Amino acid sequence: MEFSRMTSVEQKFFNQSGRKRHTTKIPYVVVPNFPNLGLLTALRFLEWVSENPNGVISLPTGKTPEHFIKWTQHILNTWDTVETQKLMNDNGLLLDKKPELQNLHFVQIDEFYPINPAQHNSFFNYINKFYIEGFGLNPANALLINCEEIELANALHFSVVFPDNNIDLTLRNRDAQTPHEKIQQESIFNIDNWCTRYEEKIREKGGIGFFLGGIGPDGHIAFNTRGSDHNSTTRLTATNFETQAASAGDLGGIEVSRNRLVITIGLDTITFNTEGVSIIFAAGEAKAPIIKNALESEPNNLYPATVLKRQKNARFYITEGAAIELTDSIDSYYREGEWNFEKTTKAIFELCQRIDKYAHKLELSDLQNDPYCSLIPNLNLERVNEVVRSTKQKIELGLRKEKEQTYLHTGPHHDDIQLGIFPNITTQLREASNNFHFSVLTSGFTAVTNHMMKFLLDSVKSLLSKEQIQMVHHSDFFVKGYQFKWDKDVAHYLDKIADKDEYGKLRGVCHRITRALVDIYKLKSIDELKTILDENILLIEQSYDGEKNSPEIQTLKGMLREFEEELVWAHYGVQVKNIEHLRLGFYTGDIFTQEPERQRDVEPVLNLLRRIKPTVVSLALDPEGSEPDTHYKVLQAIAEALRQWNKEADLSHLRIIGYRNVWFKFQPYDANVYTPVSLNSMAVLDRSFKDCYISQVKASFPSPDYDGPFNDLSQKVWVEQFKKVQLILGKDFFYEHVSPKIRATHGMIFHKEMKLKEFLGQARTLEKSMEGF
Repeated sequence: MEFSRMTSVEQKFFNQSGRKRHTTKIPYVVVPNFPNLGLLTALRFLEWVSENPNGVISLPTGKTPEHFIKWTQHILNTWDTVETQKLMNDNGLLLDKKPELQNLHFVQIDEFYPINPAQHNSFFNYINKFYIEGFGLNPANALLINCEEIELANALHFSVVFPDNNIDLTLRNRDAQTPHEKIQQESIFNIDNWCTRYEEKIREKGGIGFFLGGIGPDGHIAFNTRGSDHNSTTRLTATNFETQAASAGDLGGIEVSRNRLVITIGLDTITFNTEGVSIIFAAGEAKAPIIKNALESEPNNLYPATVLKRQKNARFYITEGAAIELTDSIDSYYREGEWNFEKTTKAIFELCQRIDKYAHKLELSDLQNDPYCSLIPNLNLERVNEVVRSTKQKIELGLRKEKEQTYLHTGPHHDDIQLGIFPNITTQLREASNNFHFSVLTSGFTAVTNHMMKFLLDSVKSLLSKEQIQMVHHSDFFVKGYQFKWDKDVAHYLDKIADKDEYGKLRGVCHRITRALVDIYKLKSIDELKTILDENILLIEQSYDGEKNSPEIQTLKGMLREFEEELVWAHYGVQVKNIEHLRLGFYTGDIFTQEPERQRDVEPVLNLLRRIKPTVVSLALDPEGSEPDTHYKVLQAIAEALRQWNKEADLSHLRIIGYRNVWFKFQPYDANVYTPVSLNSMAVLDRSFKDCYISQVKASFPSPDYDGPFNDLSQKVWVEQFKKVQLILGKDFFYEHVSPKIRATHGMIFHKEMKLKEFLGQARTLEKSMEGF
């Protein structure tokens, strides 16, 4: 397929990227960050609409379109302003008049089945809110997937036909065994027929003229998961674990998404119009392997996006992070600019991994035959020795014992700190001269399922009836007593861990839930407490899976997560007063979380810095911003707070520790500190995570990379990182080392330590991220 020339908008962004060419199977454009990705897609969309005012469009749901939607609405709403005209001219959108969207025809890409279309987490609802209403499209021109309108056997509702929302697709190929199965079987065939008619309607329109879609963790386009036939059409289908994990947040947990089917247009549906524009956009390093496979592979069912090679107007719009594993990116990294030691380190690490050979066994010919090692100036085996010595120095930094430091360890969510750098922290916690503070910047309530919350509320109710929450009988408990002895709750729970008393642990959690209820609802008596318990239990029972909770239940869920965080660090004697819960306001549980605001979100962090005066600050380092987007937005708030604090105080001594965990991972050559991890540390992580993060043990919102709790995935990452270091230093370096700590190493944590100036150079400024809104 010979691809079309880039449009005016695409050419502008391509030129701005500094890239000279692409060697991939499908053209792509790279932008610096997530907001810019939205700007590019919005401008290209409006460019296409101006040429195709009656065209057929198919736009995505989820979180990735956030900035696309915001930029499109902003440009249309401020079209005549000087600022917007300049923005368009600077970025190649050269139009004489404002595009008209009301005559466009819209095709919905996919939908969960079954789902009530009125629910806020249905894609039908999303499309009506953000595209039909948000873009001013004509509803009469929209071809949508409304589960209520798909006729089933005997005109029954899907809640009757599939009462548990589970659909057994084997009924397509076997005899029904019961009368109800017969109804289900007939209904499945009805849905199949509906999908066929949906496909026909799309083709009657000439196919999709402008398709914009994200790409899933398994490479899925729409819900065409890994292995989908490139000639597939609209159908009812199951998904895979990666897709179910990505959908867990929409549906209220993996327990729900694991059993929920989907209706999706097919890969042939997307590419039926050979003149159509199909754009895949992606952000973040987590998507880099998927992007590499999609762009560098020949058409292959394992990589659904390779189907786009059929269309001459197909494009990928990706951020720098998402492009990092492309051969073009790697080649550019090595061949452009001055050579430095970081390039040498990266080249030798990757050579050892690629040929599976220890560094001390490398021969000069290995280096000379490698396309990138061969570029190392003054190439000889001493260059390998330099990388070996540098690797040892990084381990020495990870083993150093600090004194008289004030640490502020921050996390976007509860458990991020532990999953990121737990073994590094515990080493310093044992030094009495160090002062420790931990701060989780969001409430984290979205990680607690309704099922978990209902179980705890039922337990509180039961314990109250058995007189086993005795503190409620203290005379001042509902006045001020509930505010005290929060450390006692923690100590009680840890005592019960030590005693292996599961019932006692539950009582400990329920004591904290009781305090939280009194605090949130300002309760004045046991009767009021019992009433609010009944009301909240009923409210949760009547909620649908994935429904946004009331602010009060959100706070209650968040306070459970805060208790969990206190329990973890109490293992090392850290008191509740040193665990800061900021609950930044941008975190609301909406589809699109708000951007950080200076007064609401930056000021609390700044005040924390002023009060604690840390000498070391740790943070989750995701400068580009992709899911989970909370990481990125917390980073913005911290960066701006540090920028402001730097104007008030001398921060030349301040050190920043950038860590990553299960969502984003450092490569060994990106990090400058390696912390060895022993089996003992892994055991402590495993036990403390499962004992303390009770809302996370069942992994209701797992990573697409692993079907299980996050601590297991963290350990897996640490072991994989250790293997990379072993290839450089050799296994004998560890098991024969004079230091017991080195000999006990079986995992490795990578992190990046920076001075403030370097960190701020990596983080986008708050003003830039909000530019234009």
